[in-house]
Amino acid sequence: MVKKAKSADNVLAQNKKARHDYSILETYEAGLVLTGTEIKSVRNARINLKDGFARVRNGEVWLENVHISPYEQGNQFNVDPLRNRKLLLRKKEIKKLSEATQGTGVTLVPLRVYLKHGFAKLLLGVAKGKHNYDKRETLKRRDQDRELQREMKNR
Repeated sequence: MVKKAKSADNVLAQNKKARHDYSILETYEAGLVLTGTEIKSVRNARINLKDGFARVRNGEVWLENVHISPYEQGNQFNVDPLRNRKLLLRKKEIKKLSEATQGTGVTLVPLRVYLKHGFAKLLLGVAKGKHNYDKRETLKRRDQDRELQREMKNR
């Protein structure tokens, strides 16, 4: 029996640009509070994490600027696509996130949304912004690793 990678098969949306623009220091798994027909849109992978971020306010973590498209078959139960959504985390995790974001240049970035046991989960990253030279260095290192893998494969 082959063990699958954690949530790799149920990924509904991924923020690929986040790993390019930020250095991810820590990751947390959070539940999403969705209302109405939002879960149906999420299950249809109609979610965009590109410009999203999270913020700690009043002891709660809120996901902001994430677009969940309205469900096509929905009616009055559809809600605003860009509304702020609450994230479900433990108090200790919220306290850690609050302390981590007090520093300059540190933010909370959504990395991916996936289904786990029928519930929508969000992988939230504590991220520090990269400079342009850091981004170029990362790309150069990735290209070198790729070349090395090709050489090893050919031998």
